[in-house]
Amino acid sequence: MEPIPLLTLKRLPRYLEVLYRVKDEGSKMVSATRIAESTSVHMTQVRKDLSFTGVMGTPKVGHNVENLIQAIEDCLNWNDTTSCFLVGVGHLGKALMGYQELNKKGLRIIAAFDSNPELAGTYYQGIPIHSMDKFCNLLSRLHVHIGILTVPASAAQDIADKMIDQGILAIWNFTPRELDLPPHIIIENVDMSSSLAVLSRRVAEALHVQNL
Repeated sequence: MEPIPLLTLKRLPRYLEVLYRVKDEGSKMVSATRIAESTSVHMTQVRKDLSFTGVMGTPKVGHNVENLIQAIEDCLNWNDTTSCFLVGVGHLGKALMGYQELNKKGLRIIAAFDSNPELAGTYYQGIPIHSMDKFCNLLSRLHVHIGILTVPASAAQDIADKMIDQGILAIWNFTPRELDLPPHIIIENVDMSSSLAVLSRRVAEALHVQNL
């Protein structure tokens, strides 16, 4: 499987959203120009990104919308649902458990874990919640390869270590903790603090300009 550059991987879902809208409009074909204009990505970059899908467009006609949607979803592995475990059933954890788009994008949370004994044996959005003492046993038995971390930062490294010991290959980290992981482990950090910092600063700058 040919590696796809990280920035291309992050742009492909944006292209998909355009393609879904084009499909809903009833259009059968779409041009790279239309995708570029809708995403504010340069047309040359769009064409380069789409080349990783293996779908070739027709000059002056464009790409078949259905074929391109299928190809991008295949590239992103969204058509091959992957099971994962979630650790930390707080507000954020529950939000992810109830987020149906994850299933559409190839990720299925099959079990969640939390240290709160009151949650053990319950269900949320149809997903069973277990106590942490069952975590390692279930992880080793079910051969899950993706873990989602929505625990407090203080617990993140310990849980990540347990995940890796039981065969987890990739971690989706929603905690602000920078994890110390072996080089072969795939990590995707969702840094909400950094994103909020940028948003807050930009708002302050905009208000400052308005008040000049």
